[in-house]
Amino acid sequence: MSSDGGRDNHTVGARLQQRTVRHIRYTSPLRGHPPVPPRHPPVPAISPPIIAATTGRWTPESPACAVAVGNFDGVHLGHAAIARQVCAAARRLGLPAVAFTFDPHPAVVLRPDAAPTPLTTPARRAELLLDLGIDAVLVQPTDRPLVSLSAEQFYAEILRGRLHARAIVEGADFRFGANRAGDIHLLGTLCGRDELMLETVPPVMADGLPVSSSRLRSLIAAGDVGQAAILLTSPYRLTGTVVEGAKRGGTIGFPTANLSGIATLLPAAGVYAARVTLPDGAFRPAAVHIGPNISFGETRISVEAHLIGFSGTLYGSTLDVDFIERLRDTQRFDSIDALKSQLTTDVARALEAVGSFPDESRIIV
Repeated sequence: MSSDGGRDNHTVGARLQQRTVRHIRYTSPLRGHPPVPPRHPPVPAISPPIIAATTGRWTPESPACAVAVGNFDGVHLGHAAIARQVCAAARRLGLPAVAFTFDPHPAVVLRPDAAPTPLTTPARRAELLLDLGIDAVLVQPTDRPLVSLSAEQFYAEILRGRLHARAIVEGADFRFGANRAGDIHLLGTLCGRDELMLETVPPVMADGLPVSSSRLRSLIAAGDVGQAAILLTSPYRLTGTVVEGAKRGGTIGFPTANLSGIATLLPAAGVYAARVTLPDGAFRPAAVHIGPNISFGETRISVEAHLIGFSGTLYGSTLDVDFIERLRDTQRFDSIDALKSQLTTDVARALEAVGSFPDESRIIV
């Protein structure tokens, strides 16, 4: 398959798993006895999806919807084009627009050694998709039973049986079902048989290449967060919890918040201009260092954010760090004075970069 739950999840799951079974009697024209019905692969038990976010226009009792299925990792411009089209189809039919996504990425189950590091958490993905006009984001737990569904079973059990899709919008390279056997042509055949609307969205091109999650991963892994921000619907974000560090920064006038528990891809080692969202929702410009502190002989990779103009304790708090621009590579400094001089330059450049950010009116300096 390609391109947090509330207190009612158990009820939602039960409702979404309801099936209608028709009993058909087969009659042999030769002997007058019922022949053995044709054998089909059994449908494995599939976990119900989690409602990650909803505007209220869609509920588990909704009789139908327009849906787009995909990983939507990063929520880039290609995903935005699909979201716009599924929302337009939903409006024409008077239906809610639903994004159906997966966690973890199916490759984690099928090829764990080669699975891509995610660009977004399910919660962040849902937030960004709702910002694009989607009415509900459903996150399907990915497990062996799910990835073993044939393309026809996925269509019948998920798209028709659980989501009650009346319209489907996908990218031209959409694949679904075990071994990625289903493609947009098979989906068109199935939709035509059942009189469902199917719309295909061409890839969004930038600099002659399609915008894709794999392209974004390459840019971010190389540290090119500025180019990545152009192809994403929002600057690239890391989310982590503030933990205690070596506390060296505070002794030289540049205290940092050390982040742990980051679940998404780290940009390349270096220093970045960023915008940090505090627990109270306020923004702070920041200079963020990623990588080992080589000036102090360390090899462990860390993420440290100097929140410009902030004073206070943040231990245990969750911070969102939006990357605006890469400032420089990591460096080894021969003296504390040389380090302080460079950090002063980093802070000035970070302020300049973040100052031009569209939401600058909400930034506290």
